[in-house]
Amino acid sequence: MPKVDDAHLAARRRQILDAAAACFAREGFHRTSVQDIVRESGVSAGLVYRYFSGKEDMIAAIVAEWQERRLARLGDDPIAGYLDVLRSVADPANRAEQRLGVQVWAESIRSERIRAQAREGVDAPRRLAEEAGLPDALARVLIAVWQGLVLQTLWDEDLDIESYLQVVEHLLRPVTQTPATDD
Repeated sequence: MPKVDDAHLAARRRQILDAAAACFAREGFHRTSVQDIVRESGVSAGLVYRYFSGKEDMIAAIVAEWQERRLARLGDDPIAGYLDVLRSVADPANRAEQRLGVQVWAESIRSERIRAQAREGVDAPRRLAEEAGLPDALARVLIAVWQGLVLQTLWDEDLDIESYLQVVEHLLRPVTQTPATDD
């Protein structure tokens, strides 16, 4: 029997996670069954269970991927990266992910595993901010602003995100400007 290569395994895993994310965003975690994910992905239930023990494993894998992507966007300049992350909220292509993200926040109240991941989703950017010399309170406020923007865009599709971003940039100006030096 020929050995399946790693690229094929990764592609199958990706296929299952994409299907799970689509189902979760559309129907919620608790209304989505593994059978729904099987139908959406086009793979067998056995294959789904080869990669994941259940829905919570899929949720955890999706959250881990999101956190990696967001941290990569923050990059070496946490403020510029943060503004980039905020701008990404305006992209309609991210709506399903945002709907799913809000469900993850709700699930973190019920599931210790998801709560630990949600905490890490806050703690990792806080560490980056600390490394950049920014106060922890500022990092927490910026995370809350992002969370609020996600919620507001889901509630109000007509939200003027550009004005929102301009206000955030204005509020950050004192933090991002280098103090004048006396020569």
